[in-house]
Amino acid sequence: MEEDHLRSALAVLTVDPAALGGLWLRSRAGPVRTAFTDVLAALPFPMALRRLPPNLDDQALYGGLDVAETLHTGRPVLRGGLLDEPRVFILPMAERCTPKLGARLAQALDARQQALIALDEAAEAEEGLPFSIADRLGLFIDLSETRSIDGAALLPDPERIASARVLLPHIEMPSERVREVVEGCARLRILSLRAPMLALTAARILTALDGRTVVEKDDVLHAAQLTLAHRAMPLQDMQDEPPPPPPPEPQDNDRPENDDQDQTDPGEGLPREIIVEAVRAMLPDDLLKTIDLRSRLKAANGGAGSGEERIGNRRGRPLPSRKGKLEDNARIDLVATLRCAAPWQGMRRKSAPAARKKQVLLVDASDIHLRRRKEMSDRVLIFTVDASGSAAMARLSEAKGAVELLLARAYSQRDHVSLVSFRGEGAQLLLAPSRSLTQTKRHLSGLPGGGGTPLAHGLELALSTAKQARSRGMTPTIALLTDGRGNIALDGSANRALAEEQATQMARAIRAAGTPAVIIDTAMRPNQRLKELAQNMGGHYIALPRANAHRMADVLGAALEA
Repeated sequence: MEEDHLRSALAVLTVDPAALGGLWLRSRAGPVRTAFTDVLAALPFPMALRRLPPNLDDQALYGGLDVAETLHTGRPVLRGGLLDEPRVFILPMAERCTPKLGARLAQALDARQQALIALDEAAEAEEGLPFSIADRLGLFIDLSETRSIDGAALLPDPERIASARVLLPHIEMPSERVREVVEGCARLRILSLRAPMLALTAARILTALDGRTVVEKDDVLHAAQLTLAHRAMPLQDMQDEPPPPPPPEPQDNDRPENDDQDQTDPGEGLPREIIVEAVRAMLPDDLLKTIDLRSRLKAANGGAGSGEERIGNRRGRPLPSRKGKLEDNARIDLVATLRCAAPWQGMRRKSAPAARKKQVLLVDASDIHLRRRKEMSDRVLIFTVDASGSAAMARLSEAKGAVELLLARAYSQRDHVSLVSFRGEGAQLLLAPSRSLTQTKRHLSGLPGGGGTPLAHGLELALSTAKQARSRGMTPTIALLTDGRGNIALDGSANRALAEEQATQMARAIRAAGTPAVIIDTAMRPNQRLKELAQNMGGHYIALPRANAHRMADVLGAALEA
């Protein structure tokens, strides 16, 4: 990344970090990031710099009862939290930030009293910051391709920073500049309303750093490069949009009298295309696809590929303890129990029997807190593939490839794959839930095709497979690949009307069972019947004619994770 861009970003961040939310730093651990974090530590921030551990709990953030001091003094002693005072926090391994911690930090950033520097060490395109945090950080810096940096050259002038802070409250923002930024964000398809607000804040800071009091168009362009580039839609998607038609030229008799006056100052306005081009010039296409903020929406729901959350007390990630009764399989949270009992010691000793007053600590049943842990069930993707008709062989070939691709991606997410095929007079379970890629390929290689379309029977077998998977603690999802022309009833008869009615009944049964589903329409034209079936099933409908295995796997993966 260019040194001028880094220097400008650091100067803007230093002037008012709370107003900008903070900085998203994308870089793997190494000498370059170490040198850059040393620069961050040397910046003259208006508030203290503090490093956050990734396993931070609510008591550390908000404070609470100090159990040890309370037991020592015999009276409640409260301990302050990290959010009690304005600070600039550094969050290492930010790509592993839990949704809970992300929500807490996002709430703190909305108060404009704290700022956050998120160190994103993500190695894959699917990884990254939770959307709740990424959307609130105004600045983005990527050092993935940077080989070396000169830390001393990046440090801003302290006197210039101090002067900018004094001048910042007096900066004027013309309404034209606001309109230009908002239109530029709309042209870039940036949906978040925080984006133009952060861009305008950065423009005001750049104006103050330059010693001026009125924001100009160059300040807006510079601010857009600093704050909007990582939020823009991937470039190839933007290029698909046709350019707007040119406005009609006014006739001579319709031309306003002051038209000559307007033409004398063509640089007064800032066309939104200039902002778009400035943003597009900052980052390459592949990086925009990698850090597109809308892909972070999945992280806000707990990440992709996860099954249902289950609460237990033996395995999984710890959760806050809750009051409860001691049972055979319960485990007491000693610290939480003592914390709950400590404030009542004085009152309890006054009313306690003489024998109990000799106890060091008086604990009642209402003080008992039990440990809890969150367990994630394994997810199983039940592919229900239409193997009928003359186009079955081509469709099955793509389905086989999609299944293998999704299974190969599923190991780190603990996903299982099951395969149901329906053709002729019925359906067949070709592959029970499995994570074995070798076993899956062996079953897929012998998958036959041709015959009628028993759609209802395929849905019935898929629902039965989902129920069995759920009984074993899995979270099932049904993916139906068909052209929608069901013509075989459950009894094997060739009755199209009855077959469609039974398919609707099975779709409603899938919805009643609470099983997520998605329908991939492989017909050459979108099928209205399949749209209605998806509505009855409570699932997604996607028309995907002539899709190859990679395209099918990508669409299925996105739909199943939504």
